[in-house]
Amino acid sequence: MAKDPGRILIFDTTLRDGEQSPGASLNLEEKLAIAHQLARLGVDVIEAGFPFASPGDFKAVNKIANAVGKENGPIICGLARASKGDIKACYEAVSPAPKKRIHTFIATSDIHLKHKLKKSRKDVLQIVPEMVNYAKSFVDDIEFSCEDASRSDPDFLYEVIKLAISAGATTINIPDTVGFTTPSEFGKLIADINKNVPNIDEAVISVHGHNDLGLAVANFLEAVKNGARQLECTINGIGERAGNASLEELVMALHVRKSFFNSFFKRTPDSPTPLTAIRTEEITKTSRLVSNLTGMTVQPNKAIVGANAFAHESGIHQDGVLKNRLTYEIIDAKTVGLSDNKISLGKLSGRSAVRARLEEMGYDLSREDLNDAFARFKDLADRKREITDRDLEAIVSEQVQLPEAKFQLRLVQVSCGNASKPTATITLLNTDDNTEDTAVSLGTGPVDAVCEALNKLAKVPNELIEFSVKSVTEGIDALGEVTIRIRRDNKIYSGHSADTDVVVAAANAYVNALNRLVFSEKKNSIHPQFDNLENSEKTFLSNPAN
Repeated sequence: MAKDPGRILIFDTTLRDGEQSPGASLNLEEKLAIAHQLARLGVDVIEAGFPFASPGDFKAVNKIANAVGKENGPIICGLARASKGDIKACYEAVSPAPKKRIHTFIATSDIHLKHKLKKSRKDVLQIVPEMVNYAKSFVDDIEFSCEDASRSDPDFLYEVIKLAISAGATTINIPDTVGFTTPSEFGKLIADINKNVPNIDEAVISVHGHNDLGLAVANFLEAVKNGARQLECTINGIGERAGNASLEELVMALHVRKSFFNSFFKRTPDSPTPLTAIRTEEITKTSRLVSNLTGMTVQPNKAIVGANAFAHESGIHQDGVLKNRLTYEIIDAKTVGLSDNKISLGKLSGRSAVRARLEEMGYDLSREDLNDAFARFKDLADRKREITDRDLEAIVSEQVQLPEAKFQLRLVQVSCGNASKPTATITLLNTDDNTEDTAVSLGTGPVDAVCEALNKLAKVPNELIEFSVKSVTEGIDALGEVTIRIRRDNKIYSGHSADTDVVVAAANAYVNALNRLVFSEKKNSIHPQFDNLENSEKTFLSNPAN
């Protein structure tokens, strides 16, 4: 059997695979905010990114390694293809972290070998030990992945895994790259690896899976029963295509059904020892932060973190819950950090009170960021009688979207009504040359007029594909959260903002989306799975740290 750490290790790839969701691109400050929260959540490994992708991606991973990597914190991991350039860049990026890992991979399925890599099985058998050994020369903690393992020839897969472990891999990852398998198939795959790889006891088996058939979480739980001890997942299940296995669903399944899974860890059913190190009370906060910063809205019926996850509409259900919550609830909402907490912050609250509450919520802001957040708080307090935790979350999440912004909104003024043509006047600052320009536009509605005016000023061609708004809290003075998604050259960019005036929120969200578009095009990152290895080697700077 594979090495057993005694519990399930949670490997979070929100900042790598999650960021590959269409429109989910994150700037440095946003990545740092999420990484800090993942550390508070208690994940074992943070896959901080793909350092070779671009100098910007390298910098982000390096910054996370510096700021979040601690002796008692998570392992900071970077992804690298099985090439010396990728591996060296990965090591340099994660090197500041006391606990660091290189995660290198190569495809093992015949369809990937033929059509993507254009390599033979013999080539792969030569590359794997060479590259794992090269990674081992930098760090002791090496993870090796067999991309598209679920569609690979089993005997060839066993041989590759054996060679990777012999060369120094301490974790072997088995990805269901295209979400192809069913639970019984995936469980059998893990069981067969345990039976047929002679040195598998020297490594931990990890699993990575996508949700193309909606089976990722079920596949992972079956893998756990068969010896997998590391689960690679994302917050809210975001990721390529239909997304990744959802961290919150996996963790809470193992929490609620601990008595069932205990037997697979040679424990008694009533053993109180947790199966993961996750602080479940941080789940809701983490979910909201990732949703706000990526612009990826959580569906209302999403398990654990959806708005309806703990709602009861049926009269029979309501009656049962009132008598005893266990009749229809298997999870106490407080376990995942949900509460009705309302704080007494308002227009007379001072900086110290705001800072103290933010610290209680887990936000550690610099003096400059706190000043900016407090200014936003005071502005909101002039328009809203009571400031809730959700309001503060909205303020802070928007705060971290500001760095690296080419455009900044200066003025929004809208005239509309049933007897007039919606008209928007917008003033926009271009930080490249520090100039302000104003434009006036008509539209079919106030938001359309705002977007038309912004497009006149920014001169960044795009197509608006989604506009959504929801209330943050209850009441007539509630903040309205707006998410904007725009498209250019088949790429999607998201923007998010919150304000008591949804038109102002829409304007800010649109500007945020435009900034992401501009930043992304300037960044010009490569994709770890899709970009040609040989050609991309030439595009990376010789000294990415600069």
